[in-house]
Amino acid sequence: MISTTGAICPHCTRPDDAEPFQVVSRHSTAGGRTVWTRCGCGSLQVRVVDGRGMRVVSRSRPTQPRPSSADL
Repeated sequence: MISTTGAICPHCTRPDDAEPFQVVSRHSTAGGRTVWTRCGCGSLQVRVVDGRGMRVVSRSRPTQPRPSSADL
């Protein structure tokens, strides 16, 4: 997916179209597609793909590492 906004992730500064990202789910809409992805830093992103290209319309904070049993 090529980003039409040239935006970057505010958490890790990767460009929105850079690897690694993981596609979590895809959904067709009347205007195109909604794609949920997870950035390499763990931020969940909602991307809209339509005739104008791809753009991230919402994103979460990165996931926090879970404490291991050694940390408890």
